Amino acid sequence: MMLRFGGIEGDCHAGLTRKSDSRMLKQFKRGTEVKNARQVSILSKEELTEIAARMAIPEVKPEWVGANLVTSGIPNLTLLPPSTRLQFPSGATLVVDLENLPCRYPADVIDKHYPEPKMGFVKAAQVKRGVVGWVEAEGEVRVGDHIVIWLPPQRIYPHV
Repeated sequence: MMLRFGGIEGDCHAGLTRKSDSRMLKQFKRGTEVKNARQVSILSKEELTEIAARMAIPEVKPEWVGANLVTSGIPNLTLLPPSTRLQFPSGATLVVDLENLPCRYPADVIDKHYPEPKMGFVKAAQVKRGVVGWVEAEGEVRVGDHIVIWLPPQRIYPHV
């Protein structure tokens, strides 16, 4: 998979900018052109397995939840803080923007395969849906690539 500054070549979420949506209504009027920090949806194999277990279904496939990239061996991927860098052997680097909060669209897809899960997707995927990010450095990403994680300094803002 080739990562370009606009995202993944040919992906529907690619682009340097996007229209603001319901996630940004407190900051912008819907449809405002903003920087696209949601170019790539990153999930972990381990968290997909946990979601399936919570739902008491055999599996949750990455494509059902809109994943562009699935990792393995990164514990609690969804908890990676904003500005974490994920760097691949080619030099390609993704920057984590935010946690990708669970929504009802994947639930509709999952329900087509498993109509009566023990727990709904939105609840089961809390703090397990992965993260979204943007491309900081272009390059190729291949299956099995080792990912180096660069964590930013963690400081708590004292005026919340």
